[in-house]
Amino acid sequence: MEREKFKAYLAWATICIVWGTTYLAIRIGVEDLPPMLFAGFRWLLAGLIFLSVMLLRGKKIPDKKSIIRLSISGILMLGIANGFVVIAEQWIPSGLTALIITTMPFWMAGFESLIPEGVKLNKTTLLGLFFGFGGTALIFSNEIHHFAEGSYLIGIILVFGAMISWALGSLYSKYRKADTDPITGSTIQMIVAGSVQTIIGLSIGEFEHFAFTTDSLIAFSYLVIVASMAGFAAYMYAINHLPLSFVTTYAYINPIIAIFLGWLVLDENISTEMIFAALIIFVGVGIVKRGSIKINTLSENKE
Repeated sequence: MEREKFKAYLAWATICIVWGTTYLAIRIGVEDLPPMLFAGFRWLLAGLIFLSVMLLRGKKIPDKKSIIRLSISGILMLGIANGFVVIAEQWIPSGLTALIITTMPFWMAGFESLIPEGVKLNKTTLLGLFFGFGGTALIFSNEIHHFAEGSYLIGIILVFGAMISWALGSLYSKYRKADTDPITGSTIQMIVAGSVQTIIGLSIGEFEHFAFTTDSLIAFSYLVIVASMAGFAAYMYAINHLPLSFVTTYAYINPIIAIFLGWLVLDENISTEMIFAALIIFVGVGIVKRGSIKINTLSENKE
């Protein structure tokens, strides 16, 4: 059990770091590539690579019921949620995208509390979520006056839609588990979501504008190998072994990574307010973890 917990926390740490880098990679990619095919080819290629490895290792394709469940969660999380984020980053900065995504734990915790068998909110968890969101909001406080300008609003709406879809997909995956291991499950989800996005992209004529540049090829390769294959598999493992309220705190750490990369790659400014906000975020992560431990302890005592 301790070994499983260690692996689960390691998976959580992986998505905290890796998915914090994806905002920059997506932003670079959509500068040259049409969004739906960029996203669709990413997931489809990653899924097919996973599938090849899986078959070579002698693993079996899940049964029909599991494939249906994996397809539903995959479309919600990767097809819709990720697709919306990629489209949105044509118009809004990667850092702003990361800010909006910090509201995702609220959606996740709120929706889960409505499920009869779901984990109910407690004061400690709510306090931690409040700290995390407050700290991240402070990071981008200077951007608020841009929110309603031009296509910014469309981008913001899309990212909020992505958060709702991702939360619903995660909860469906958790409470309607497929009879397969996380890696095999991730493989099916990637292939299904990537196929849907690719079909949409081809149907709206994006292929005519699909041409790699050096930067977009590097971004695409990184997203396929690191963000898709390593990151999503780690996420699926984490949500099946840790409380969702804790796993979703990765969204508080992602903006810190995004800010650092913005400074390193795009020469963006890092202010004192940003450093202070980062400290608040880590406090929030700690409080949410404490609240999750309390919930688990109470559940074990009842049993």
